[in-house]
Amino acid sequence: MPFFFLGGFIAERNFRQADRIRINERIRAREVRVIDEDGGQLGVMQPFEAMRLAREKGLDLVEISPTADPPVCKITDYGKFQYQQNKKAHEQRKSSRGSQLKEVKFRPATAEHDFQVRKNQIIRFLGEGHKVRAMIFHRGREMAHQEVGRAKMTRLLGEIGEHCQIETMPRMEGNVLVALLAPKKGAGVAPRSNTAAQTSA
Repeated sequence: MPFFFLGGFIAERNFRQADRIRINERIRAREVRVIDEDGGQLGVMQPFEAMRLAREKGLDLVEISPTADPPVCKITDYGKFQYQQNKKAHEQRKSSRGSQLKEVKFRPATAEHDFQVRKNQIIRFLGEGHKVRAMIFHRGREMAHQEVGRAKMTRLLGEIGEHCQIETMPRMEGNVLVALLAPKKGAGVAPRSNTAAQTSA
């Protein structure tokens, strides 16, 4: 059922997305420790008292630590709280091992030093469990001499072969020569280069 208070309307929440989070009337504890929207401690009280404080501010009472004794609840906007939780979960997934597809960019005329920096960066990404799109961008007249870019890609794949397996062989996508690389099982993490890694030409 929807919830009503202070002449306003709170739509029924979609608890399937956060089935472990209780808010407002769904909080079942006899007493809860309450913190306000700024993190200030409001003390231990019964849930109905905490909900009254939340409603006076037009906010929700959200159970953020149900296993504590007593459970900890925060007075906050549930929509904002859910957004922050989703964002945090996204960042955790993003930083987890093997969760990212990295892109490292070259040009047919990439200088030797920059080539080595990018190559070492690919090795490091692979060692961390990430997949890598190795990309060689062609511009203008370089499109008429694609063999230069292909030769550079062939060299790159040869030099990193012990660290990767090729999921997609090099192919042209518009003006970009692309190869998709995946980590090879048993390959170690490459030491981080002291030179700032550059991923764009």
